[in-house]
Order: sequence, then C-alpha cells, then structure tokens
Amino acid sequence: MVSQKVKIINESGVHARPASILAKTAMKCDSDIVIKVGERNVNPKSVINLMAAAIKKDTEVVVECTGNSEKEDLKVIIDLINSGLGE
Repeated sequence: MVSQKVKIINESGVHARPASILAKTAMKCDSDIVIKVGERNVNPKSVINLMAAAIKKDTEVVVECTGNSEKEDLKVIIDLINSGLGE
C-alpha cells in the first residue's frame, strides 16, 4: 500500500464534473483506491460516492492505493488532483 496527502485546489471542490473526471481515471487503474476525507473512506471509482463526500476547496485528503501498479496509480490520481481535476 502507498499513500499521499493532497489538497483539493478546485474553487468549487469536487462537484459533478471533477468527480466524473476523477472516477473515469480511477476506473482505469488496476489498484484498489481509497480517498480518505477525515474519518470517511471514499471509493473514487464512483461518481456518486465522490459527490456525496462533499469535498470542498482546500480540504486535505489522503489517497491510498493497493495493488500491483499502486505506485503508478497513486501518481496518476495525485497528478490529476493537483492539476485541478480538469477545471
């Protein structure tokens, strides 16, 4: 398992469009991925779960990946979040 903290930089947080982009990217990853938002574990492969988490701007989350390609998948997800999730 590998993990890394990252801050959400989107002005509007993780709403429908960024949640969709994140979920599509996460679904392409072979690893099991969890995004920890406070005490809550969110499945980033589900748009509904991402939107239900109501992740706001400047929230620090922890991305955890477990699997054969965990390091590569972690980098992909972290880079996407740091890029602003398409916004």
